[in-house]
This record gives sequence, structure tokens and C-alpha cells, in this order.
Amino acid sequence: MIPDLEDYKWIVPDFIWELDELVDIEKLLKALPDADDLAKLMPDFEKIGESLASLKGFLSPGYNLVSEVIGASDLLLLLGSPGETAFRATDQGYDNDKQFKKVSDKEKIDQLQEELLRTQLKYQRMLERLEKENKELRKLVLQRDEKGIHQRKLKKSLIDMYSEVLDILSDYDASYNTQDHLPRVVVVGDQSAGKTSVLEMIAQARIFPRGSGEMMTRSPVKVTLSEGPHHVALFKDSSREFDLTKEEDLAALRNEIEIRMRNSVKEGCTVSTETISLSVKGPGLQRMVLVDLPGVISTVTSGMAPDTKETIFSISKAYMQNPNAIILCIQDGSVDAERSIVTDLVSQMDPQGKRTIFVLTKVDLAEKNVASPNRIQQIIEGKLFPMKALGYFAVVTGKGNSSESIESIKEYEEEFFQNSKLLKTSMLKAHQVTTKNLSLAVSDCFWKMVRESVEQQADAFKATRFNLETEWKNNYPRLRELDRNELFEKAKNEILDEVISLTQVTPKHWEEMLEKTLWERVSTHVIENIYLPAAQTANSGTFNTTVDIKLKQWTDKQLPNKAVEVAWETLQEEFSRFMTEKKGKEHDDIFDKLKQAVKEETIKRHKWNERAEDSLRVIQHNALEDRSISDKQQWDAAIHFMEETLQSRLKDTESVIEDMVGPDWKKRWLHWVGRTKEQNIRNETKNELEKLIKCNEDHPAYLANDEVTTVRKNLEARGVAVDPCLIKDTWHQIYRRYFLKSALNHCNLCRRGFYYYQRHFVDSELECNDIVLFWRIQRMLAITANTLRQQLTNTEVRRLEKNVKEVLEDFAEDNEKKVMLLTGKRVQLAEDLKKVREIQEKLEAFIEALHQEK
Repeated sequence: MIPDLEDYKWIVPDFIWELDELVDIEKLLKALPDADDLAKLMPDFEKIGESLASLKGFLSPGYNLVSEVIGASDLLLLLGSPGETAFRATDQGYDNDKQFKKVSDKEKIDQLQEELLRTQLKYQRMLERLEKENKELRKLVLQRDEKGIHQRKLKKSLIDMYSEVLDILSDYDASYNTQDHLPRVVVVGDQSAGKTSVLEMIAQARIFPRGSGEMMTRSPVKVTLSEGPHHVALFKDSSREFDLTKEEDLAALRNEIEIRMRNSVKEGCTVSTETISLSVKGPGLQRMVLVDLPGVISTVTSGMAPDTKETIFSISKAYMQNPNAIILCIQDGSVDAERSIVTDLVSQMDPQGKRTIFVLTKVDLAEKNVASPNRIQQIIEGKLFPMKALGYFAVVTGKGNSSESIESIKEYEEEFFQNSKLLKTSMLKAHQVTTKNLSLAVSDCFWKMVRESVEQQADAFKATRFNLETEWKNNYPRLRELDRNELFEKAKNEILDEVISLTQVTPKHWEEMLEKTLWERVSTHVIENIYLPAAQTANSGTFNTTVDIKLKQWTDKQLPNKAVEVAWETLQEEFSRFMTEKKGKEHDDIFDKLKQAVKEETIKRHKWNERAEDSLRVIQHNALEDRSISDKQQWDAAIHFMEETLQSRLKDTESVIEDMVGPDWKKRWLHWVGRTKEQNIRNETKNELEKLIKCNEDHPAYLANDEVTTVRKNLEARGVAVDPCLIKDTWHQIYRRYFLKSALNHCNLCRRGFYYYQRHFVDSELECNDIVLFWRIQRMLAITANTLRQQLTNTEVRRLEKNVKEVLEDFAEDNEKKVMLLTGKRVQLAEDLKKVREIQEKLEAFIEALHQEK
């Protein structure tokens, strides 16, 4: 009765064939009952054969007891491939099953049926006992192998290798285009149909978050099942193992899955396309990869995003349109079949049912509530839905209590089906019930699809790799194939080198930049608010008093803060210059966006030392209070500084006057341009005001009211109507130009005034207090620039460098940021090449391991 196992060696792990090294087989055989005792346990096949002969006309040929016995003996060999037998039985069962023909001798038929059922239950109990013993034996062998008792080199699990390939493929082809045709078991169903419960029964642990009627599965969850000595779970991106035999670890795992789901859902959405990858290992688990998808809904309720229904449909279609995906269609048996949404969706994606397995859940409630049990039979036979399937299963996954253990659910399921009328009346076959038979059948189908498609997929990626390599050679023949991470490392080194360059800037360059920028920022305040008001006073005493008061106010309130702002802006400019400066032929513009982002983020994080202003204020006070010019060279430098400043202001003033009065006669003649009416009025007013200044060269800065009236009447006498406000506005610019020219002439006179300055201008009509003011300003600028330069080179540049390193470290951990900043055809082509090579290598390694195991 035992079949030939030669065709099943591929599915049995290597160490099973080495059991003679690990287990004393002879000792085990001696412990088994002898042939005579075993024969007593076996049924009388002759009597059963006679019964079958008498029932030949009554029973349909599809129900063959011999096939049942052989199926049971196959399951005795759990070290082989139980899934294949279970699934083969599913294929043969539903097509040929028919109802008994009516016969006159009803009692005889009932008696034979009871005898057959007793025989079946007897074998079922024997199988369960042997399965339990086999499971313990395999667990013991795996534990010994894990502890290193045997020095045989451990290889990575075949299913783990396959799962790694799927993870890489999901990153490479997130939209499920033509690249990814590798099988996985896609679990789909209406919301609350029992998808999660079926998965937990297959994984033999309550690993998923649960809710009463609320949508809990908010993103796809990829679960890789494999056999191992300990029942544990771990995430792809984490090294933490969750012990599934401990309730606290199970609670932590469920909480972690829920957190990951919520984090993957973007703001304004209800579900996510991001896949959570989970691996579950344990004794007796069937090796396969399942993907749990969000439940299909018919109505969007409050709190959900408006596009939730369409998003779930698109996610489900994306997974199911893979021609090698196995669709595990879950249908709630406790509700009316007409309310199902998922069956129509599955029939669209797999109209022939060549890769669909239908699972009816909550059969206990269905049997209790459904008025016509034949309706369940119609569902299982595929006659109620237009959807076709490769196999049909009925399962019970508990009594609806979330605190039930897997063991109690299994016991309840087995007890229910043993007493169920569905089995007793042959509406269901033994191989079509329980989640155990379901997992065997799904695993068998999964590996069959894997063997049929994996080599074809490897060839496809080999061709893709060749095309990508050819494209790279044609477009970038002189460049290395650097992916995004490698490019980031190269850019990181360049940025750090450029930051180090800041420390090599000479002190002279820093001080020149700081002094120039600071004067540009404060010169207007110095001229308009300090110098001009003081210079227009009556005598030198008033000038000095006014200057001292205004300088102290300026230093106390504005100057230190303005100086720190200038220093920070100067550091930013130099940093930006080094970051954006072209490096000639070596410059790679692919880094420009990244460098700009690093620069902006670094500047945003950098904060200038707040205590710098206090120390700077004391230094600036001391510099501005000093009036002692030590030598002629400093005197001449102050005069030069004052002349440059006044000439710049005079040039600006003349430009303003020209805009007011229009072009002069030369420009009007050469360029054929004229004056506007307002410019003519302004020009007449200007001429009249210049006469006023010529009459009184010591005229004060402001016009008296009677002078305004006189000017207006003189203009009206010439036919020019003018407003008093226009007269005052014009006067301000005319007097300003006159004053600046006078100040420049005074500078020229003071060139030889250093001798009188040393004598404090005693016995001299020459007074050069304005030169002393500009010397004080110039010295303050130099001392401030020197102080800021020291702070820059000693503190701020190093802090800036530290911030740059922190920003780069943060960017290195943020893959989305790298994808956003390192873009272009060259980057994408290198990324695709790297991933395709990695996928091809892992596929080839998996195929080799698959052949070795076979």
C-alpha cells in the first residue's frame, strides 16, 4: 500500500534522508507493534470489498473507498508530501461526486454508510496520533541541528531564499508590471469574512490585530511560513524575534503590526499600498508565502477616505493580475452568498479558475442558520457562484472569541466536522474540510507554481539585465555604474571636503569681507542719522556732543546685532560659494540638488552663539570712545574713507536730482529726449533754490516759511505754479548736494590738519572733527571684523561642519529624501541595473537550491 517515494524526494529536507544518523531506527522499529498486532487494527478489506461489490450499482464511481485508504496511507508518510495527496484528492472529488441512487433496501445502505464512516474516523485518529509523534520527532531533530550537535553546514531555508527574492522584487517593481510573475498566495475576501482567522490557523498563531467590524488590515502583509524548531516571528527589517508561544510576545507582535500599518497610511487615506513583510517559523508549518490584503468593501463609511473602496480594488487587482499568483478566495458562510463582492472580482482576474482556491469560512454558523443545507453543497461544488476554482474547502476558525487559542480552535473544528451532517450525508468530503487540509493543498499548489515559473522568470531578468547594460554602455561609456547609495556616499565626501575648505580661508579675506559688508549695512545709518545731523550744528562742541550721544545709542541697540547678522550672512555666502562653485571638468551636476538641500538644511539648523552680542557690544563701545589718532597714516586713511563715502552719497544725490528735473540740454540735444511737465516745474524750482544758496552759503538745512513763500511767488511771476511741498522736497536734495560738496572741500583742507589735531586745533580756524568721527567709525569696523573673524574660525565654522555631518547622516537614513534629491535617467538606470543583477543572482541561487532539494 505504500507508494514509491522517488518522485517526492524534492520536497523532503536533506536531514530527513539522514535520519539514520540522528535517530536509532532499529530501536524505534522494536517499539512498534508486530505485524500480527498491526493486522488486528487494520480493517477486513475482504468484507469491505464485498460490501463495495454489493454497492456497485448504488454508489457513484467517484466515491472510492480504496482511494480513501490509499490517501490515508499517503498521509502516514508525513515526511514526504502530504499536500500533494490532499490537493489531488480535491481535484478528483468535486467533479465526480453524485448523490446515491434510490434503492429499496434503505436500511442496508445506512448500515454500510455508518461502517464506512467508522472506518474513516478510525484511520483519522491513527493519522492524528502519528502526525503528532512525527511533529515532535522533527522538532527534536531541528533543535539538535540548530544547537550544532552535528557539524553539517546549515543552509538558508529554501522558502527564506524565495521570500528574499519577492522582497527585492516588490522594491524593484512596486506597481506590479511585467517584471514580477513569481507566485505568492494572495488572500482576498470581503471585510470580516475571516481572512485573518484562516491565515492565523495556517500560521498556528494569533498574530494579527483584531477588531469587531472595524477594518484592521490597512496594508498588504506578506507572511513567509517556514519550518523551524521554535515557533517565532520576525519582521524583514528587524532582528527582534517574537516568541509565539508567549502571550506577551503575541500581544507585542499584534501591536507592532498595527503601528506599522497606521504609519504606512498617508494623511487623508485609509489604506496603504506599502507591504509589511513578516516571517513566521515553527514546527510543522507548511512552507509558502501568503499576502493578506485589505478586505473588499461595498460602502465607504464615515471616517474613511472617499477613494477607499477604489483603492482596495486596485490593490487587490494589482496582486491578482500576476498570472502565477494563487488566489485564496475567502467567503463568509454565515451570510447570504448573494452579498459577496469578492467572488465577482476574482472571476474577472481568473475566469477559468486555474489558480483560485475557494474557502468557505464559518461553516458551523452556516449549518446552523441555513434552512437548506444543499445550499452549502452548491457553494462547495462551485454551482452557486459563476466563479470557477481549482479546489473548494470548508473550514471553521473558532467561535468568534478573539481570546481563543489555536489549539482550542483546532479541537473545535475537528469535533464539529466529525459530528457534522455535511460529512455524514456526503455533502462534503473529508479532504475538503479543516484548515489543515487547506494548508496542505495550498502549499502543494504553491510549490507546483514556483517550479513551473521560476526558471522562466530568471530568463526574463537575464534578458532585462542585458538590455540595461547595453543602454548604459551606449549612454554613459566613461562612467561607473553607481547606484543611489553609492552616489550619495560620493557626494557626501565632496560636501565634507568643501566644508573643510572653509577652515582654509585666510584671516585677511574674512576680515575684508566682514568689514566691507558691515559698512554697506550701516553706512546709511551713520551718514543720515549721525554725521549729517551733527555736521549741520553750529559749532564743534555741539558736533562732538551730538556724535557721542548718537553713537552710544546706536551701539547699545543696533550695532552688535547688525554685526552678528553680517557675520552669519558672510559665513553663509562663503559656505554657499564652496558648495555651488563649479569644479571644472570634475564637476558632476547630478549632485547639485543634494548639495543645495544640505546647504539649506544646515543653515536652517545652525544657530549663532547668543552671547556673542554682549561681548561684541563692549568691544565696539571702547573702539568708538577712542579719539586718539596716533599717526599721519591713520589720519590720511580716515580722510580717504570719508571722501569715498561722501562721493558715493553725492553721486546718489545727483542721480536723484537728475530724475527729478529731467535730462540736461546736452542729453536732450544728443538723444532727442524731452522733459515732462513735472520735470520742468522741478527744474525751475531747482534754479530758484540754487540762487537762494548762492546768496547765503551758510544757509541752514531747512527752509523758513517766508522763504518758501518767496520762492513760490517768484516762480508764479514766471508763470510756474508750484506746490510748497514740492519746493521743500526739492530743497532737501539741492541742499544735500551743496552740503556734500562743501564737506568734500573740507576734507581736502584737512589733509594738512593732522598737525593742528595734535595741538587740539588751538590757535587755528581749521576744525576737522568730522575726520575724527570717520576715523572712529573706521576703527570700530576693523576691530569688529577682527573679533567676528576670530569667532568664525574658532567656533562657528566647526559648528557648521558638525551640522553638515548631522544633516548628511539624517539624509543617509532617509531613502525618500535620497530618491527626491538624486534623480535623473543615469541614477535610475544604475538603480535598475543593481536590482536586476541582485534579483538574477538570488533567483539563480534559489533555482540551484531547488534542484538540489529535489
